[in-house]
Amino acid sequence: MQGEGKKDIKSMTLPQLEEELTAAGEKAFRAKQLYQWMHVKLARGFGEMTNLSKELREKCGEIYSYTCLEPIQIQESAIDGTKKYLFRLSDGNLVESVLMKYHHGNSVCISSQVGCRMGCRFCASTLDGLERNLLPSEMLDQIYAIQLDTGERVSNVVVMGTGEPLDNYDNLLVFLKMLTDENGLHISQRNVTVSTCGLVPQIERLAEEKLQITLALSLHATTDEKRRHLMPIADRYSIRELMEACRYYFERTGRRITFEYSLVGGINDTDRDAEELSALAKPLGCHVNLIPVNPIKERNFVQSEGVRIRTFQNLLEKYGNNVTIRREMGRDIDGACGQLRRRTMQAIGTGSTL
Repeated sequence: MQGEGKKDIKSMTLPQLEEELTAAGEKAFRAKQLYQWMHVKLARGFGEMTNLSKELREKCGEIYSYTCLEPIQIQESAIDGTKKYLFRLSDGNLVESVLMKYHHGNSVCISSQVGCRMGCRFCASTLDGLERNLLPSEMLDQIYAIQLDTGERVSNVVVMGTGEPLDNYDNLLVFLKMLTDENGLHISQRNVTVSTCGLVPQIERLAEEKLQITLALSLHATTDEKRRHLMPIADRYSIRELMEACRYYFERTGRRITFEYSLVGGINDTDRDAEELSALAKPLGCHVNLIPVNPIKERNFVQSEGVRIRTFQNLLEKYGNNVTIRREMGRDIDGACGQLRRRTMQAIGTGSTL
C-alpha cells in the first residue's frame, strides 16, 4: 500500500529529489535521470530505468513507494470516442478519469480526491462522502496511465473530476507545479483548468500564487437561496463573498474566470436567472459555460429542455456575455463525475461481476 513507511518518490519535485539523492550519497544528475524516467518516459517501475545502476534501482525500491495506477475498467463512447477510466489505487480505493478528444488536442479530466464532502445535490461524486485526498503522484499518474494507454500526448488537463481540488490545496499545488514543469510533461499552465465549488479562502490563497491556469467556479445559481438549495457550500460563503474573491483572483493573476452553470430544469433556468447571471459575470468579464445537467438516479433533478438552454444562452449573449454550452461527451458511458465509480462500488458491495 502507498506510504507504508516509504516516501512517495513520484510526488517529489526535482529539487526535492536532488536533495534526497545527494543526501543518500548519489550524484545530483541521477535525480534528473530518475525524474525523467518517472515524468517524461513514464516508466511503470524502477526496473525500467536502464541507465541507472541495479544497485541504485534496488535501493530506491527499498526506500521509496512508486505510484502506479491500475486501470481496472475502460469504457469507450460509441458516440464520440470519449474514454472513461476507472483506476485502482494502492490502498484499493477507486478513482475516475476521462479522456476527451478535440480538434485542438486531447484533454484529460482528472479526480483530486477519493469521493467528495462538498455535497452538491446534482453530483454523483459526493453521494458517499470523502474517503481521502489524492497525492500529487496519484493525480499525475491518471494522466500518465492514459497517455500510455492511448500512445497520444495529453495537451489539456482539467481538474474537474471527483473531489473539490481546493479542499486538497497543498497536494494540488505540487501537482500543478510538477505537471507544468519543463522537466516533466511541461503542459502549459494556460492549458490547465481547476474547478472549485467556491472555497473563498483558498481562491484568495491561489490568487497569490499568480499561476496562469484557468479557474472555473461552479456557480450554478444566482441567489444565495437557490445556491443553498443546490450546494451546501453556499451556507458558508455568500455569492457576494464569492464575487469579491473572484475579483481579487482576476486582479492578482490577470486570468479571466469561467463560471460553470449547470442548467437544472425548473430550478435555475428562467429568464430572470439569465439576467441575474449576467449581472454577476459581466462586471468581471467572466466566460460563462452552460452545462446541461447530467441526471443521476439518486436525485430528481432533470436537464433543461433544449429550447430553454438555447434561449438562456441567447439572453446571456444579448446582455454582452461570452457564453458556450458544454458539449456533452461520454453520455453513453457513465460520463458524469462519479457515476462509474459509484456503480462499480455498488457491484463490488453486492458481489456482482463488473
